Amino acid sequence: MTTPVEPATRKRVLKVIFFSLLLDLISFTFILPLFPKLLEFYRNVEAPLDPSAPPSKTLLSTVLGYLNTYKASFARPIDSRYDIVLLGGALGSLFSLLQAIASPIIGHFSDRYGRRTALLLSMTGNILSVLLWVMATDFRTFLASRIIGGLSEGNVQLATAIATDISDPSKRGSTMALIGACFSIAFTFGPALGAWLSTFSTVAANPFATAAGVSLTLIVVETLYLYFCLPETLPALTQKTQPTGVQTNGTETEEKKPATTTTPVAVHRTNSHFILNFTHLSFLLFFSGMEFSLPFMTYDLFGYDSSKNGRLLGFVGLIASLLQGGVTRRLPPLLSVRIGVVACLLAFIMLGRINTVLGLYGAATLLATTSATVVTGLNALSSFESHEGERGGKLGMLRSWGQLGRGLGPVLFTSVYWWAGREVAYGIGALGMSWVAMLVMYTLRTPPGSERVKTAKVVADEKKEL
Repeated sequence: MTTPVEPATRKRVLKVIFFSLLLDLISFTFILPLFPKLLEFYRNVEAPLDPSAPPSKTLLSTVLGYLNTYKASFARPIDSRYDIVLLGGALGSLFSLLQAIASPIIGHFSDRYGRRTALLLSMTGNILSVLLWVMATDFRTFLASRIIGGLSEGNVQLATAIATDISDPSKRGSTMALIGACFSIAFTFGPALGAWLSTFSTVAANPFATAAGVSLTLIVVETLYLYFCLPETLPALTQKTQPTGVQTNGTETEEKKPATTTTPVAVHRTNSHFILNFTHLSFLLFFSGMEFSLPFMTYDLFGYDSSKNGRLLGFVGLIASLLQGGVTRRLPPLLSVRIGVVACLLAFIMLGRINTVLGLYGAATLLATTSATVVTGLNALSSFESHEGERGGKLGMLRSWGQLGRGLGPVLFTSVYWWAGREVAYGIGALGMSWVAMLVMYTLRTPPGSERVKTAKVVADEKKEL
């Protein structure tokens, strides 16, 4: 039987996970608002639009040729201003599909060799990825950076596994919400900070080197912080020995005494992992498509530029942060998922019909509710269906299915958007989200232990964690 984690240890590990994940996600979001200008820079250098320029035989010109062929397959003409957006979407899909491949491998590795070891190896890949971005004076190097990043990024799923290791069932939902809050905070401030840093051009051959350099600094600081402050949390490793001291960076401070190795406790399956994974894939397939198409819609309807879209995304992040800290952590995971999916369905319906900025921000509030609830709740539900020796692999598989949906969603959704128009695209999205709503309402059940009893002690513990 697993020995409960002491409250002081749990609080210390949660602090490390929260701040390290926050650094990681802020660094990750730097590049999001830069994609259009960044890719435009590479296109101007390697595949200029000037017809008098000599033909280019670079990797970028070849990729753009394939994208133009794809554009030409649509009955409705697609303006050339979308070329960069198409390329950015293709790179985003590539990153997500690579994550779909890597996530189960990283998860199973952490189940065998430990969360700390897997996380530090993942950080090594992240450092290499961002270092290549700093040095990316051509598109080929930048593409290599994104490929390495997609294959090595494991921080989110490993942070989720660590949080599960140290949390008992009654606190698991609030712990997952704390991780979700990192996303909301990072997406509130990270893109704006990245856009501001891009205004400082320190290297002529790579105008975005300043933003990349600060991103690299954050990743290195995060890695050092994890190395010195994060203990191992995998129960199979931590409970083979009972320490009389504290182990933080792989060096024992005091002698350990032998203890009996525990065997994993059998888990009573309430929800099928296949259903959870399929729900995650279905949800992100439609949600990510809407998310990716939003800047196109705001441009077409309201003439929004990047700064106005940035303010809109900042509003979504702010509302999601408030919901994560004040509401989501108090909800049972299944209820959290159901609320988020219904909010997403209503957002699809609104986005297909709105004609005012007020309506846009109303739909954005619903999207913030979705961002604050669904993925957090699904992660918690999956953790309830896994024993301690398989959590990394199960959570990795859940993320893999989700990333597959995130990789396919933007391409499919924007294709319908360009082919049939906004109303049809968001109408199909609403039908798809109705299907997801039926899944979460009628096929998922509440796992034992996920319903929380609100005692004065639980409330006090939550306040201390926050």
